[in-house]
This record gives sequence, C-alpha cells and structure tokens, in this order.
Amino acid sequence: MKVGRFRKVFKAIVLVLSIAMLATGCNKGSNNETQPKSGRQMEKLDRGLVAVKTKEGVFVSWRMFGTDPDEIAFNLYRNGKKVNSKPISDSTNYLDTEGNEDSKYYIRPVLKGKEQKKSEEVSVWATNYLSIPIKKPDGGKTPANESYTYSAGDASVGDLDGDGQYEIILKWDPSNAKDNSQGGYTGNVYIDAYKLDGTFMWRIDLGKNIRAGAHYTQFMVYDLDGDGKAELACKTADGTVDGQGNVIGDPDADWRKATIEAGYGEGYILEGPEYLTIFDGLTGKALYTEDYDPPRGATTPAEMKEMWGDNYGNRVDRFLACIAYLDGHRPSLVMCRGYYTRTVLVAYNWRDGQLTKLWKFDSADPEHPEYKAYEGQGNHNLSVADVDNDGKDEIIYGSCAIDDDGTGMYSTGLGHGDAMHVSDFLPDRPGLEVFQVHESKSAAYGTELHDAATGEIIWGRFTGTDVGRGLAADVYPDNKGAEFWPSGIGGLAGGTGEIVKYTAPSSTNFAIWWDGDLLRELLDGTSITSYTPPYNVFSPSGVASNNGSKATPCLQADLLGDWREEVIWRSTDSTELRLYTTTDITEYRIYTLMHDPVYRLGIAWQNVAYNQPPHTSFYLGVDMDPAPKPDIYLVD
Repeated sequence: MKVGRFRKVFKAIVLVLSIAMLATGCNKGSNNETQPKSGRQMEKLDRGLVAVKTKEGVFVSWRMFGTDPDEIAFNLYRNGKKVNSKPISDSTNYLDTEGNEDSKYYIRPVLKGKEQKKSEEVSVWATNYLSIPIKKPDGGKTPANESYTYSAGDASVGDLDGDGQYEIILKWDPSNAKDNSQGGYTGNVYIDAYKLDGTFMWRIDLGKNIRAGAHYTQFMVYDLDGDGKAELACKTADGTVDGQGNVIGDPDADWRKATIEAGYGEGYILEGPEYLTIFDGLTGKALYTEDYDPPRGATTPAEMKEMWGDNYGNRVDRFLACIAYLDGHRPSLVMCRGYYTRTVLVAYNWRDGQLTKLWKFDSADPEHPEYKAYEGQGNHNLSVADVDNDGKDEIIYGSCAIDDDGTGMYSTGLGHGDAMHVSDFLPDRPGLEVFQVHESKSAAYGTELHDAATGEIIWGRFTGTDVGRGLAADVYPDNKGAEFWPSGIGGLAGGTGEIVKYTAPSSTNFAIWWDGDLLRELLDGTSITSYTPPYNVFSPSGVASNNGSKATPCLQADLLGDWREEVIWRSTDSTELRLYTTTDITEYRIYTLMHDPVYRLGIAWQNVAYNQPPHTSFYLGVDMDPAPKPDIYLVD
C-alpha cells in the first residue's frame, strides 16, 4: 500500500516556487535573521594519522577531509625527515620500508606546491590494534537475589572535547539484560566516556528504573548545538546519576515494585516518570531534562494492550532513536517509540541550552487517519538519508518513511523486519534504495529492494517464512553494483533480483571495507572474511562480540587513517577495548567516510536495537565513479 505517492512532485513544485521567490527578492527575511551556513554542519577532525609496524616496515595512513580540494597532496615525514620523493597524490597511505617501532611520523598537506601546517606527530603501534583500558563495573544482585556481572557493550564516538579526535562512549550491559518479551529484573545500565589513550572521562548510571536490554537504551552521541563538542542524549528515569554525581528525579523511587502492584510482570518498569536528558559530552553532566515524549500514555494493563498491542510491556518499550538534518544544515534529535503496532517519532533541536520540540508523528493520530497505514511497519533498526534529494533528511523506519517535516511519506505495508540497509546500491539507477527482510510469513515479499523515496518495489520474493537477517554490499566483482542476500533463502541476487551466484555468503551480519580493493568484506563475530579469495582475512584472538547471537562488534566505523573502516571489539574479560585497523595498502583515495552525511549518521544509530552496519550516500564499490564531494562545513 502506498501513502502520499504524489508527495515528491508536490515538494518539487514548492522548492521551485521558493527558488523563484528568492530570485525576485520576495523572501529576504529581516536583517537580524541568522541564516544557516551553506551545507551541513560536520565535525572538524584532525588527520587521524596512524602508523603500524608490519613485517615489511611501517604502514602509515591518514585522513583526507570531505572539504579538501581535489588537487591536495601530502608529504610524509619520519623523525623530521621527508620519506616520499614527490608529494603523495594518489592515496592516503604509505608503506615505509625503512621505518621501525621507534619512528615518529607526521604529514604535511601540499597545495599548489606549498606545504601546509603539519599534522600531529604519532608513534608506531607495535601491532594492528590500539588497547584502550576500561573500568569494568562491579556486579551485583537483583531484588530476587540473582547475581549478575558486566560486559562492555555497544559503543559510539564523538569529539567530546573539541580537539579533533574521537572519544569512545561505551554502554555497559549486565549479564541479566532482557528482551522486552521476558520478565525478570536486570542490573543497572552504565554509559562511560574514554579518550583513545584510555583516559576515563565520566560514567553515567541510568539507575534501577531503566531496564537493561537491546530495545531500551538508544544513546545518541552528536554535536547537536554546533559548538564543536558532542553531547549525549538518551532516555533517563528517577535515580539516574549523571557524570558529576547529580541525581535526576527522585533518588529513592523504585518503579519496579509499583509495576508489579499494577499487575505487570516482575522486573518490568511500566510506572513512574520517564525523562529525556541531554548530557554534556565533556563532563557527563546533565544539562537539561524533560518528560520523555512519546510517553506510555497507559496506566493499566488493559490500556497498554489497547494502545500498544499487549498488556505486559513488550511493545510499549520498544525504542529507536537517530540524528537527522531536518533543515538540511544542522542536526536534530529524533526519539521514537513502538514499531510492532503504534509508531511514534518526536523530533527536537538542542540549541543554546534549550530543547525545542519540532514535530511529532503518531500512527494513531486521529487527525491523520491515513497514518494507520504506518502502524506495524517499523524495524528493530532504522536509517536516515535525504531520499527525495531536497537537501533534508528523512527517517527510514523500516517499511515506512517519515519526511523531514514529520509527515508520513510512504508505507510499503510489508510489515516489521529485523534488518535493513539504505544506500545507493544500484549506481545506474537514480536515487537511493532500501533492502529489507520481513518477519511476516504472509507478507507479499519476505525480502525485497525498494525505492527509498517512493516505496516502489524494485524487486521482491515471496518467502512464506520469517526472514531473520539480510545483507546488502558489493562483494562480487563480476556484478555491477551491490549484491543482496537474505538468510535461509539461498543465492546472491543482483540489482533486478536475478541470481548472479547460486551460493550466497555464509554471513548476513556486518559488511566492512577492510582490505585494499573496493569490495566489502564480511564481519561476523570476531572474524573478517571475504566472499572472494582469500576467504579468511582477519581473526584476532582474545576478543569477544556483543549481543548474543547477533554477534556484533562494539563499533564499526572509519575512526582513523584513510577511508577504510576500523572495528572495536571488547577483550574477553572486558578490561579493555581493542581498536583494530587494517594495514593493507590501497591505491584508492577517498575522503573520510565520516564526512559523508549518510555514513556519519549511520555511526550515530549503529547502537540502536539490532545493530546494522553503516552505508554511504553514494555507491562505493567496483567500477564506482569518483566519490561526490559532500556539501558540508566544519565546526571550529
């Protein structure tokens, strides 16, 4: 079913009229009006220089910015002496065969034959990972006298102190974390911040009134107010303790007991206030707290079932969150609730110490009966992209999309799914595509590819079964564009749904750009493999994956060096994080993926519910065109 199929045409007409008004001077605004800068606000990073000892010498890699001119080149210096004979203009990595573990490196950009300011100087890693010590919380016991311990969980990154380097924000999950369908108490959830050198910055204790599990705490890390330093936003409750020891709400309240008295199951938290808090990224201090919207809106099990679909708290506490550039220039926070039945999204701006609500989308809105079509269309994950090419982001919520102004864009009607991927997967087709798998056995398509702007099905397969996972990536060089494969169905599909290889990859988990070519490798558990030879790429020891059978890393992102991605795993005893980087030489030069809008927002939402890998706004694969320059400005 399609909703608002003429919306794209209508918005195009409005855009043309607006441009015409600007051209004739009819839409000038007042002289005191603050006009946004051109393009999107983006982090001002350093060059991310990294040097790693290898058998052949020292592998050195660095960032090219999305704002760098095409003609930029680089000189590499070891111990103050230039290594390269002429400026390096065809890549952003180098193998220094004369380097050793005692060497120190820096680079200087070269423009019009003149060297620019030198980068930070770095020492050589003895191995291909950086060890980041972390502070494992002590375990405890629940009110039912059940013991639990802690493991490092999902992570995000942001420049918390404005120095151009990423810090790691880490969520600690107790061993008794629960799915919403399961009763029982859980331990508290903690969120820490660490510098890459292991310096501990702060810890937030979400308290006993926030339940632990994949669907409860979605934490957003981003520079929301444009001051060059990232904030943290997440759902809080009575008893949450910020990074400075300040308590939010009533420190003595225990709403788990009240929930049981109200007729819900043990351990659920379905009574009491819910809050949304903005935390300072540098100190962990709570800057602003207000009531969480969307709220539960129900006070009895019967009301809960009527509003959300069950009477014990499974569907009401399914949360998602994301960051989106809803005005095309500055980031907004979007907090969400529900996807099996009722679906609600609320957008906010954090500016000058004030939280302003922009809009609210509710599939149960009586003023918009057409939004009934959006009910039950959400995923365990979401994505954000400008799918209609108007410069502003939409939220792809699964089988439906919400426009930048908070109105419904379309619903495919195919229902809930566990995995989804959004990118320019088909380079010869205009726009972005969405590859999705679906849970309903009666859905017209258990796996399908659709147009990200209209919801139009490009191809689909009826499966008659719950398709639990699926992945989209360019892994096979003989097919142009990305390939698509769902779990349990068989075959590697091309852009029209045709089978290009009858044997699909064994993994439908994460995809990662790791080695020197443009194909993506497969990341599953603690191994990186390739669909084409050599099949076994990288399998470190002493590390563990997260989220049970989901087997995901703490984080996958382009954190250091050139455009290829790094991966962070926890050590098996959760006493350290290990940030692994590739040491393969590549001849391809692409600006840091963190300056691509879709990819950067993918890092922000990667920790949400059932983690999915990030993708780019452009086709990155074999026979790709040059990566388009992002329309961004860097915050000082």
